[in-house]
Amino acid sequence: MALVVILDDRVTNRNIFAKLAALIEPGVDVRAFGDPIEALSWFEGVTPDLVVTDYKMPGIDGAEFTRRFRALPGCDDVPVVVLTVYEERSFRLNALEAGATDFLQSPVDHHEFLTRARNLLKLRRQQLALARRASSLESELRDSSERLGQVIDTVPAMISAADRDGRCIFVNAYHAGLLGAAPEDLLGRTPAELFGAHHGDRSAALDRLVFQSGAALPSYEEELALGAGERRYFLTTKAPLRDAGGAIVAVLTTALDISDRKRAESHLRHLAHHDALTDLPNRALLHERVRHEIAQARRSGAKFALLLFDLDRFKGINDVLGHHIGDRLLKAVAERLLATVRETDTVARLGGDEFAILQTNVAVVDDGLELARRVRESLDEPFLFDGHEIATSASIGVALFPDHGFDFDDLLKNADLAMYRAKSDGRDGTRAFAAEMDKKARAITVLDSDMRRALAKKELVLHYQPQVNLASGRIVGAEALVRWRKDNGDLVSPADFLPQAEESGLIVPISEWVLNEACREAASWTRDGLPPLRVAVNLSAIQFRKQNVEQVVLDALGASGLESGRLELELTETILLHDTERVVHSLRALQAHGVTFSIDDFGTGYSSLSYVRNFPVNRLKIDRSFIRNLREDSNDVAIVRAIVNLGHSLNLDVIAEGVETAAQVGHLRAEGCDEVQGFYFGRPMPAADFIDLVRREAVVAQSA
Repeated sequence: MALVVILDDRVTNRNIFAKLAALIEPGVDVRAFGDPIEALSWFEGVTPDLVVTDYKMPGIDGAEFTRRFRALPGCDDVPVVVLTVYEERSFRLNALEAGATDFLQSPVDHHEFLTRARNLLKLRRQQLALARRASSLESELRDSSERLGQVIDTVPAMISAADRDGRCIFVNAYHAGLLGAAPEDLLGRTPAELFGAHHGDRSAALDRLVFQSGAALPSYEEELALGAGERRYFLTTKAPLRDAGGAIVAVLTTALDISDRKRAESHLRHLAHHDALTDLPNRALLHERVRHEIAQARRSGAKFALLLFDLDRFKGINDVLGHHIGDRLLKAVAERLLATVRETDTVARLGGDEFAILQTNVAVVDDGLELARRVRESLDEPFLFDGHEIATSASIGVALFPDHGFDFDDLLKNADLAMYRAKSDGRDGTRAFAAEMDKKARAITVLDSDMRRALAKKELVLHYQPQVNLASGRIVGAEALVRWRKDNGDLVSPADFLPQAEESGLIVPISEWVLNEACREAASWTRDGLPPLRVAVNLSAIQFRKQNVEQVVLDALGASGLESGRLELELTETILLHDTERVVHSLRALQAHGVTFSIDDFGTGYSSLSYVRNFPVNRLKIDRSFIRNLREDSNDVAIVRAIVNLGHSLNLDVIAEGVETAAQVGHLRAEGCDEVQGFYFGRPMPAADFIDLVRREAVVAQSA
């Protein structure tokens, strides 16, 4: 059973690392101390297999603790891991010089902690096994040096001994085999002759230290150059070799090959800090490098920039061409980004189609904007995969340290705000962070909170805009339009809250409320003596992605008692563009129940004609942009005429919105338009005013 000791003066840290240590392997015994002096006292009767100590502690620090621990009997080669929050090299050197085996930077990655701890315990067992074998060998040495040599030759480790002159007096077969020589050919040679001057001088200095101190050195890792340029990693120990009288006659060096372990650790570190698809640094490594840049910048006064962006239209590429093409695009984008930045910069993939660039040695924010320009320029040329030519672009946000943030989270958040401002200004753009963006983000947060409260407190109301039949001059229906009346009586325009509701997803509960309220009020009109008027309700594209629209509509009709034929649902191009098969199925199912559909803003979308052919539509709604200049713009006249003729040829009604003048009414009547809607007949009004209007008069539009 392995004994692991945790030393940290903070209770929380002791508990965390004690629990982690218990997961190292089955049956591990974990002891935790908060006082280093108490721990040292306890060690006088117990030898642990692994010690994990914090560097900064009251009384004595981790380096001094390690130094005193090494002086205890049997503790000279026990693995000691020092935890430190300090990034400065001096703290690590202090810990290593005091005898620490390894160190970890706080905050500690739990997976890395467990991996290193398991490896150190494994090495500890190997060291103990070697020590036991060495003890056995030492006794056999007295009986037969030949037998001892045979045993040592079977150990899979480099074992050698050097005298006071630094010359090899013994080397085992494994050691000689790695150097491609016979053992006898290595006798009398120095470490410098075997491994080169750099390693040789260091090894000779450590041998002299063993001769002087008479004590073994703690295990240490080293990289050695072998034949043909091969480099391997070893865990090396040096201990005094004594004669029968106890005098030190040589230094015994044992080096265990840990190259496979080092490669595995390196691979694990790479996986933990790199994106699996593009092999770019991930968010964790970007965070680490930004933190390093912050530390350097605070010392030198330098600046750096953080660029954040995602690919425009990437979701559509994935949906249409498949994720395998999307993955190839991401890898190709990564290659172009790496070719665009300097070696000192870091390109990272944060997830999905989101990338970031850490740009070092920046003087002003314009340097970041210039790099953003080059990035967008690098994406200008289309990508070609399996015959598919794919064009993409990037909306990029730039944040500068320290002008736009003092830590990673602030910089990332502000670069994100700048990126979304670039998107709102039109895709394929670049914006640097400005303070007003943060104010706007805070205002959006407040607006989200207010909208949720408005739903809960029933502050939303419906206004209705009349829809008039041009042949009879009578009101035949109304479009339900949501308004927000705050506690203080102020009426909020939908343009001030619906776009954010779309962004936050609140449009789903808002749209569902509008549907239910419109059905409820329209059902009450007939009970109040009004003719069976049609009510038109707008649907959101997000509803089709988040809800079962068919069931939501049928529930609203059932709860209100409204005849299904009096409900018209207005569809936008966004709805019709996504998940076409599922949308068509829902629309046809509702149409079978009597619900009718109109295409809103008809004529503005590039694929409007395909909607008419593929979707169960009852009515076309001419966009107000074609009505505004109807008498002055011949193009608008031609478009309106074409839409009316198209609708009638397909047995569809045509309604024009945005009608504000008698001249427009007359022109639309002459073109054969069926219905109109606009300020000329009434602005959107509360339900009570709409009921009074219908009761009071039959609207006759005679002006033309």
